[in-house]
Amino acid sequence: MDYRKVALFIVVLVVSFSLLLALKPYLLEKRGELTYEGEKILLPEPNLRGEMSVEEAIAKRKSIRTYKNQPLKLEDLSQLLWACQGITHDKKRSAPSAGATYPFEIFVVVGSVERLKPGIYHYNPFEHSITLVKEGDFRKELQKAALDQKWVGDAAIDIILVAFYERTTKVYGERGIRYVHMEAGHIGQNIYLQATALNLGTVAIGAFYDEEVAEIIGTNGAPLYIFPVGRV
Repeated sequence: MDYRKVALFIVVLVVSFSLLLALKPYLLEKRGELTYEGEKILLPEPNLRGEMSVEEAIAKRKSIRTYKNQPLKLEDLSQLLWACQGITHDKKRSAPSAGATYPFEIFVVVGSVERLKPGIYHYNPFEHSITLVKEGDFRKELQKAALDQKWVGDAAIDIILVAFYERTTKVYGERGIRYVHMEAGHIGQNIYLQATALNLGTVAIGAFYDEEVAEIIGTNGAPLYIFPVGRV
């Protein structure tokens, strides 16, 4: 047996495995599945039979910028994130996406949620779970990055929609940029209607410094929307 060849094979195998682990987040990101190594929390199963009809939620939907200083339930957070990008029938998602390219990742800045420590979390729709990206209350930092809009800092949570345009443009070219923006609207309306059905308040925020928001949540994607959510 040539022990030098065996040793070389083992070294190559170890290096290859280490390289694969290092590239895993990048490779998953290109497939539309970001991954993080922080604490993972499995969310409660979403409720598919709410107490408010779609028609009533549409009729009551409005932008709300004043919230009570009260925590959300973990079930509320679960329902809102499912409405953003949750898995539905035939492994589709709760909001339509051009060519099922799913260019959005959902981050949530948690300040006050029962049974959940403050921090920045990333939503995994495949597991219906969230992973802690950064621990701590970042609501005031996010408020400052959002032109000091008070409701961003006052809300119990802030949901942030982050776009990875290349997932869609590699299929549709420049036209894909339009499709990504359309999808942001689809997700945003879902958040509004789900918040309304839960008797919560929210408002769509588009005025913020992109680079500062991206730095706060730790992403190289493009933040397009912030949705503060709180009790009313």
